[in-house]
Amino acid sequence: MTTPHIFKKAIQFFLQGLIILAPIAITIYAVTALFNFIDNILPSLIGYFSPDLLGVDANGNPKKIPGLGFILVTLIVILVGYISSSFIVSKLVDLFDKVLERTPGIKILYSTVKDFFEAFAGNKRKFDKAVLVSVEATDVWQIGFITQEEVHEFGLQEYVAVYVPQSYAFAGRLYFVKSDRVRLLTDISSAEAMKFAISGGVTEIDDDSVTHNAKRETPKA
Repeated sequence: MTTPHIFKKAIQFFLQGLIILAPIAITIYAVTALFNFIDNILPSLIGYFSPDLLGVDANGNPKKIPGLGFILVTLIVILVGYISSSFIVSKLVDLFDKVLERTPGIKILYSTVKDFFEAFAGNKRKFDKAVLVSVEATDVWQIGFITQEEVHEFGLQEYVAVYVPQSYAFAGRLYFVKSDRVRLLTDISSAEAMKFAISGGVTEIDDDSVTHNAKRETPKA
């Protein structure tokens, strides 16, 4: 076996190993970073307001039990979600919400962040209608999501608001297009459509998702 052949094989095995290890390493890094961020929230707050409660380590940082902050923050979020369904608490939340949305300087940031989270996980989810939209040319289609079915306040009739995500990013563009230039996707889920768009079209559509959505959209006899 010649040296160039060995070098070529080494490069091939390196790329193959990189394809296997890179997604695993990046996923572990992202999950670990998120875990550490949440886990450090509570000790940091306690260390700021009551530094003597936990004490400090040799570096002067608040002491912490790994994982405890993550568990407590998660339980607090669950508790807030649970009690927010009660009548009294929901009214207080609505009142606080209205105050923040009417406070100059704060309302833009607060309302934007709130609408962003509700678009993904709230009762007002917006990214649940995956479509094909023709924007730049009549015979070129992009994956998008209808976020508003009426945009009369912009002086546009028979138009819809379509968010088009960018590949390998969570950024995107908002377009106002006529309804006849939008095709609703019924054979795949919105999650699969988003994954396909963000991956640049290299990911494969889950067959189970296609079958499930096809059954769901089949009209009853």
